[in-house]
Amino acid sequence: QVQLVESGGGLVQAGGSLRLSCAASISILSFDAMYWYRQAPGKQRDLVAGFRKGGTTNYADSVKGRFTISRDSAKNKVYLHIHSLNAEDTAVYYCAADYGLAYRAWGQGTQVTVSS
Repeated sequence: QVQLVESGGGLVQAGGSLRLSCAASISILSFDAMYWYRQAPGKQRDLVAGFRKGGTTNYADSVKGRFTISRDSAKNKVYLHIHSLNAEDTAVYYCAADYGLAYRAWGQGTQVTVSS
């Protein structure tokens, strides 16, 4: 079973920055794609950033230019660098990975709260 564990969330002032981490139990090179999602209370879980094995990245319009997804294969980690935080970024952030033929792994989430 693949396990993903997020960390790095916290309370940050608007305009601040965070780096979220997602640690995988296996080599992230085994994944076909990795993603960051977020979910605010009462809202759907939305994709904010992702990349595929071939190197293609994508970002939600609301985070383009502010969020960057990256990885460190040696540490089995994927990161989400967040800048210029605003209130709309407040949510639980989840990492996810696609692998095998049709498998999706999810982390437990890490809370990001932006104060003004």
